Amino acid sequence: MTMARPEIPEVAPNAGDVSIVVPEGTAAPATIPAHVFAAAADAYASGRRLDMQSLARCLGVARATLYRRAGNRERLLDEVLWWRARRLLAWQVRATREQEGVARITSVIVGVLRAIERDQPLQAFVEADPEAALRILTGTRSTVQRGMTCALESLIDLERARGAFATDLDTPTLAYAVMRICEGFLYADLIADRARDTGRAATVIEALLTGLDLGRRDAVAALAAK
Repeated sequence: MTMARPEIPEVAPNAGDVSIVVPEGTAAPATIPAHVFAAAADAYASGRRLDMQSLARCLGVARATLYRRAGNRERLLDEVLWWRARRLLAWQVRATREQEGVARITSVIVGVLRAIERDQPLQAFVEADPEAALRILTGTRSTVQRGMTCALESLIDLERARGAFATDLDTPTLAYAVMRICEGFLYADLIADRARDTGRAATVIEALLTGLDLGRRDAVAALAAK
């Protein structure tokens, strides 16, 4: 049985948008000791492979102790990626505060895609460990994939609540479709042996959102009737 989504509340323009789209905030996860997470994040940002034995040695603890405190390698990488993604999302939401509706949703998505495309540590991770990268970045059980999808749902609902975007399609379905388009183009080299192309992803997503926007459809119909 599928639970119905709650009614979308009315929201004042740009009132705490970041806290709505990224309710977890941008701080490091509280579930992992701060010094452990900082060491893992630094190792990742340097482009080095996150190796649990090396990390344990760096922290001066046994590997078993590290696993008890932080979980396995993929869980730790998942948390690092989601922390970096939350900071990126917060920046994009702030940067688009003057926009609304399709324009804003598209701008946030495109901004995130372009930032990911330029993210050197992420590219190093994908190239060094493509199977783990795909599991974490596109797997439905990963924290970062679920978090990005929920953030997109919240952004869509935010613009709907303000009357800037209206569609007959439910938000979870729309967010799922957009996420799959993003992943299909962003990781095309791994998934389909094709060149990555975030520009085409942006074009497809904007066309999808514009075509679904009832407000724009009504405006076009009104013009056609004149």
